[in-house]
Amino acid sequence: MALLCLALAIIPPCRAQTIEDKEAAALQTDAQKSFQKDVNPFVKNYCLECHGNRRTKGGINFEPALKKPGDSASSKKWLQAFANVNAHDMPPDDEDKQPSDAERQRFLNSIEKIKFLSARDPGPFVIRRLTNVEYGNTLHDLVGVEASVAQELPDEVSGGGYLNSLSPLQTEQYLGIANEVLERIPEAVQNRLLGEQPAKGAELKEAAKTVARSLARRAYRRPPSDVEVDTLVSVFDLGRANKLDYTESLRLMLKAVLVSPQFLFITPAKEAAAGEKIVPLDDYQFASRLSYFLWATMPDAELSALADQGKLREPAVQKAQVKRMLIDPRSRALFDGFGAQWLGVGELKSQTFDKEKFPQMSGEMRSAMYDEARLFFESIVRENRSVVGFVDSDYTFLNGTLAKIYGLEKTVTGSQMRRVKLTDANRGGILGMPGILATTSFPNRTSAVKRGVWVLEQVLGQHVPPAPPNVPALEKQDQKTVANLTLRQRTELHRTNAVCNNCHKILDPIGFGMENFDAIGRWRAQDDTGGRIDAAGELPGGKHFSTPKELKAIIATRKDDLARNLTEKLMSYALCRQPESYDRIVVDQMMKIITKDGYKMQTLIAEIVMSYPFTNRSIQ
Repeated sequence: MALLCLALAIIPPCRAQTIEDKEAAALQTDAQKSFQKDVNPFVKNYCLECHGNRRTKGGINFEPALKKPGDSASSKKWLQAFANVNAHDMPPDDEDKQPSDAERQRFLNSIEKIKFLSARDPGPFVIRRLTNVEYGNTLHDLVGVEASVAQELPDEVSGGGYLNSLSPLQTEQYLGIANEVLERIPEAVQNRLLGEQPAKGAELKEAAKTVARSLARRAYRRPPSDVEVDTLVSVFDLGRANKLDYTESLRLMLKAVLVSPQFLFITPAKEAAAGEKIVPLDDYQFASRLSYFLWATMPDAELSALADQGKLREPAVQKAQVKRMLIDPRSRALFDGFGAQWLGVGELKSQTFDKEKFPQMSGEMRSAMYDEARLFFESIVRENRSVVGFVDSDYTFLNGTLAKIYGLEKTVTGSQMRRVKLTDANRGGILGMPGILATTSFPNRTSAVKRGVWVLEQVLGQHVPPAPPNVPALEKQDQKTVANLTLRQRTELHRTNAVCNNCHKILDPIGFGMENFDAIGRWRAQDDTGGRIDAAGELPGGKHFSTPKELKAIIATRKDDLARNLTEKLMSYALCRQPESYDRIVVDQMMKIITKDGYKMQTLIAEIVMSYPFTNRSIQ
């Protein structure tokens, strides 16, 4: 074994690349054979009648995907097909033709291999407008004003992705904010940005040109072109022509910078050469992508200096910068931008709760719930803990307000959030966190289904098919029939429907395993009907549990699923786009290193930053 390791260590790079290419070719060949043998006939026999060129139910047509299975456009269809076939939702039970269990399993196994048919493509560098948060943070770091100056901008449309256009109304708003910013800039800061007044008799235009180049370098997050500098100087000239003094003309130039596309949008630093299809990010692009990923703001002086020196392509430098940036207070942005969305607690502020039933859900309580999730997330990141700690940990962060939900109001008092060691093993980790339990509930009661879906999709990375149409809510069940039933028994009535049962047999046990927590996360022994809570269940593989503690322990053993899911979601956030087939191959490679290092969070983030899709871009 030692000799083998030594031999592998001294393989020349070209030889190692040859081995990698051969492995990739072998995987692609196997995927092609599996596709033709197991996927193609399955789809033709059981899917095309409803999802082909003649009929396209649900807007899904598999015929193009059969012709080009590795295309990015086909990727989502295969993921959806996997989820529906795995849940036995498709083919529908009323169809005469049904696959055997063996056929179904071969189809699922082969679907997993389709990613190897995709081309090696890092995806485009998304040219996008700064989000409102990024815009406010960047203004703060550039000119020293409070980030709240951007709060008058309307909220972005949730789920709409990253925007790449400006409406006339938005342009007017940016102009208004720029005017306000100019009035708020502190005088240390203005002097630093605009420089000293030139000596008497000096050429003002040349001095302005020097200021323009320096200002644009910071604001555009890259060296400006001569054309861009000349454009800014023309604004200075316009000010002088309108009788503005030197400083006021420079301030007009600064205003032009603050409303320029180069400032408001994250763009490539330079155009690719003709004929190039895939190019590495230059150091300035990389610095911006990294800074907005981890800090939601512009690169700082150290990142900018490394970009100027051309050192940001070095893996050792990338790793060092990730470590430095994650322990910086600005890395809070990673939770606010990604963590809150991943866990769902960003919805706490506006979520509706029954005021009579849950008067505790004040603004103060909602803020404490959000801060608990944030501080816990940050502790995993900054202390470089294993991602398994998100599920299984023995500490959290509480203040006097939130401690009441935990029943710890006698030991934790005051408004300050602090780290608290937990002795109840049913608590600890995100599955027992009140803010998450609240966001996965209805306004007046818990929901085993919502909680089950949340665990499967957000924690384990499984895709859950949408509920079939016309499924009645629990409130619409015949009240005489369910009068003496517990909430669990009422929910289980859905499983009498064969279509519903396919999903509910997986969802319900997980959700009911968390049923000891009420709709705002308090522990209870009885549900709202007065019936005793039954938290027992069984997961695939014959794993039984009877308490939240035991459910957490089972989920915590699925380390690969936990880490892979978080890696895929975080990489999608970092790239500002949905994952494609080739991204999943990259994640496979990253998982080898993440697993070897004990699933540590900083390793996971560093691997994303050093990955092929993060450090390269395709030319569309």
